[in-house]
Amino acid sequence: MAERQITIGRKTYNLPELFLVMATQNPIEQEGTYPLPEAQLDRFLMYVKIDYPEINTEKKILYLTREEARKGIKHVQGQRPTISQKSILLARYAVLDVHLSESLEEYLVQLVIATRQPEAYSRELAQWLRFGASPRATMALDRCARAHAWLNKRDFVTPEDIHSVAYEVLRHRILLNFEAEAEGINTDHFIKELLSQVAVP
Repeated sequence: MAERQITIGRKTYNLPELFLVMATQNPIEQEGTYPLPEAQLDRFLMYVKIDYPEINTEKKILYLTREEARKGIKHVQGQRPTISQKSILLARYAVLDVHLSESLEEYLVQLVIATRQPEAYSRELAQWLRFGASPRATMALDRCARAHAWLNKRDFVTPEDIHSVAYEVLRHRILLNFEAEAEGINTDHFIKELLSQVAVP
């Protein structure tokens, strides 16, 4: 396995086998921040939208922050259950063994191809599109659909697994044109239409 490295400035660091990169984007305050180029966005596995928490979750947030302030962050964190790196790596390999049928693999690939050649499915999709998803989208959709099935205690992928992760996998990999923007069409709307147009096997 090739060694994973990251370069910051002029210094290069070796990364362990298990690492995670996350980035946050606040739609309210844009000043001083710059959108990432599309090629860099494509390297992120998923683009997850997080809305305001529901009332019960907000109460839990309030409780946790109060406990952290009262007892100290280290004390509260020490009480939380932990999971070993070995367990996470074993889960990663288990996900790769989740079965994906040939027909669903073809469907998964066709979904991504349809983002590049939408005219074969819908005139509207073709009108809205500027650039479709790269091969990274195919790999991410495959991996995430398998993971979704595994988390739901199944050893096989269903069309619902693919649909469940399609928005997070594709929304930052599809570029819409000005015509779509003028019509109020966003990438989630495009993906919804895409899923309705490409036939499920």
